Formats: sequence, structure tokens, C-alpha cells
Amino acid sequence: MIILFGLAGSGKGTQGKALSEIFGWRAISVGQAIRDTNAYAHIIDNGNLIPDGEVTRLMARQINKAESEGFDVILDGFPRTEKQARWLIDNLAEKIDGAIILEVPKEELYERLALRGRDDDKERESIDRRFAIFEQNICSILPLIEAKNIPIERINGVGEIGTVTGRLIAAVEKFNPNATKQKTDVNGGDIEKSYGE
Repeated sequence: MIILFGLAGSGKGTQGKALSEIFGWRAISVGQAIRDTNAYAHIIDNGNLIPDGEVTRLMARQINKAESEGFDVILDGFPRTEKQARWLIDNLAEKIDGAIILEVPKEELYERLALRGRDDDKERESIDRRFAIFEQNICSILPLIEAKNIPIERINGVGEIGTVTGRLIAAVEKFNPNATKQKTDVNGGDIEKSYGE
């Protein structure tokens, strides 16, 4: 299991999809799973977070389904809070190979989010609130991960999508030398050509 962290617009969705195709794993986006429920739009649109209990129940179902179908898992944007991180570590620490933090300057993130054009990306105030929440929470999440001796890699998320994917592949192979590529094209191919969440 790999955890992908990063601010909105950092490319977690795009890179999670790329890694899932390359290694034959299942990418699970907490943001997409939440949006698919259509139950929390009023919370998301204001730049706030869904209650921890709801998120952990949703992700537990997604992870269990993927594992029951024989897939290793890439977690895109989960855990988002200290409580979610404690749940993940208490229940699945032994399955976590490592965590990757995609780092992108905020000015570039604003540009990417403007191009993405989702409703929750339209207001700068809402975006800044999401950024602040992430930065506050990551400071409490990372020590919990480190305490379990789970490796963490900070990856430069700026550049061509295939170039960034290559950096992530190197981190995954460092975490798990037994990871086997199902696909070797990291320079475009059919990987989505836009940065997601």
C-alpha cells in the first residue's frame, strides 16, 4: 500500500492513476469517493472536511473491496486528518510500504485548479482554506507514520507528467523492491494529460 499526499492540484489523482496502471494496483481517491456520494457538496464547496467517521467508513469499504479482488492499493489523499491516520495505522500499518508527498508551489497550484474548473476550485478563499487545513493536518499525520518506521519521500511535483511519474516510480521501487511493473511507458502513453487533485 502506498499513500499519496499533496495539496489540491498537486497531481495526486493523475499520478495515482498512472501508478495504478504501471503496477496493476487499485488507486482509491478519497476526494472522488466523497464526491461520488453526492452527500457532502455543501461541506466541500465551503472548503471544509467531511467528518472523520464518515471518511474512515467509506475508505474501509473501498480498501476491503480492492483487497478482496486481489489488488494492492494506492491511497490518494487519505488519511487527511490525525484521527484518520490513527485509524489507518492502527488497522493497516503492516500493509503500508511508504508515503509520498507531492510538492508543488502554491502559485502553480492556483493555475492548475483554475484550469481544472471544478466548483470547489473557483473561490480563492475556499482554496486557501483547504491548503491551510492540509498543512495543519500533515504536521500531525507525518509523525504518526514515522513512528511506525514507514518511509516517507518528498517528490518534486513540477514538470511533465511522465517526468513526475518517473520520480514516483523510483520512490515506489525504493519502498517495495518486489513491485512489478505491468506497463513501462511513463512518458505520456494513455496517461491522463491534466493534473488532478
